[in-house]
Amino acid sequence: MVASSSQLRVFKMGINTHQEPVVYMRGDCDVCLSEGFAASSRVGISSQGRSIIATLNISSDETVPKGYAGLSDIAIERLGVAQSDLVSVHHAPYIESLSLVRRKVFGHSLLPAEMARIVSDISAHKYSDVEIACFLSACAGGRLGFDEIVALTQAMVNCGQQLDWPGVDRVFDKHCVGGLPGNRTTPLVVSIVSAAGLVMPKTSSRAITSPAGTADTMEALTNVRLGLNEIRRVVRETGACLAWGGAMNLSPADDLLIRIERALDLDGEGQLVASVLSKKIAAGSTHAVIDIPVGETAKVRTPGDADRLASLFTSVGAACGLKVRCIATDGSKPVGAGIGPTEEARDVLAVLQGKRGAPEDLRSRAIMLAGHLFDLADGLGVKEGMIKAERLLQNGSAWEQFKRITKAQGGLKSLGEARFRRPVLSSESGTIVSIDNRRLARVAKLAGAPASSTAGLRLLATVGDRVTKGEPLYELLSDSPGQQDYALAFNDMGPAIFTVKREE
Repeated sequence: MVASSSQLRVFKMGINTHQEPVVYMRGDCDVCLSEGFAASSRVGISSQGRSIIATLNISSDETVPKGYAGLSDIAIERLGVAQSDLVSVHHAPYIESLSLVRRKVFGHSLLPAEMARIVSDISAHKYSDVEIACFLSACAGGRLGFDEIVALTQAMVNCGQQLDWPGVDRVFDKHCVGGLPGNRTTPLVVSIVSAAGLVMPKTSSRAITSPAGTADTMEALTNVRLGLNEIRRVVRETGACLAWGGAMNLSPADDLLIRIERALDLDGEGQLVASVLSKKIAAGSTHAVIDIPVGETAKVRTPGDADRLASLFTSVGAACGLKVRCIATDGSKPVGAGIGPTEEARDVLAVLQGKRGAPEDLRSRAIMLAGHLFDLADGLGVKEGMIKAERLLQNGSAWEQFKRITKAQGGLKSLGEARFRRPVLSSESGTIVSIDNRRLARVAKLAGAPASSTAGLRLLATVGDRVTKGEPLYELLSDSPGQQDYALAFNDMGPAIFTVKREE
């Protein structure tokens, strides 16, 4: 078959450009010259009834053969093409919703229909990463009004599939807004409440700005890449699941936004509320508990900030048909001893198995949150709910339930070990009076978490402990010497992560 003037053959570049399709064309390419394409242009590519919009990179060497268009991995996947297939290359269609994004940049409010158009186009992969970043930045810093947050939440739900649970009147969920290293209560709470018969199909995100998200931690323990039918099966068999939300088409726009938020290290308040609630609603939840850690170095800094966020969660949830209870918790220091996917998984297993030395702060926080869910379910009070939760942990029911869930999801994995371990020592003697959560999380990320499951750190001391000079504060875990060196260098520069009050 002879190619037309706008057609080129596919050349597989073997380049991972994540979720943004990229096309590579020679500077002397006839299509490039005739259409007036320039580097960074947005171009349309079509084949066999499927179309994508890709960002153009110009090749000035022989990397791409004449008559070919080099495609990144995600471009090939979305087009469904193979090496040497013909594709048509043309000017990208005008994306009208981008004019709405520009309106938002200049401070105008978006109507529900306008927000829906933006989210729909993002879900359809019509926006470049730069354009998504522009939308997120325009919405950050308190620039989304209440009606806009409700509209964003509903639009994110409507652009994907939704789970329903015939015959089940109440479906429960739990979420933490983050910002507190090691606070991995979700697997514990899900195991406790579903052991008592509550239905809890938990879908979680990967880390955005932290060293691990619940999905990252659970992936160290079992398969979390479940499709909708697999989730239904697991919940039917066990009453719960612990899955990665990005593996299915629940609120797909949220996963695209989270990817850019992670790159920008940005987590806007309105976007946060819409992100969390859209996932709950899409999963079919009717009741949810939201954990809001509050502390000077947590994501939420003051009780006033927590109150405002809680009000948004409850009011937006009510507008979308979801009953939400928010709980402000202590965010002054890390929870548990492990930070990073595998180390947090160790803490989860230690609590479930009732091991000596299991982190008591993690255990007690999980019991408290489960107690609130039991109160939402039966109205007997949080205290009675906590007693019930503690009993289910102590008698092994929660551990047995966790094993049932992981078995249904593909089995329980053995935890790996980091290749490099290095103790980080105290530079002085005294009592630890504070830990900088943000800098501690940064150390774990520089060590390789969460991309490397075994990377992170294990705390050996916490607030209130007395330490002597030269005593280890934590053990740094990494899988490459370069990452270890980056993390150690960061630990040694700037303000101290551990504030030690010297002894008189």
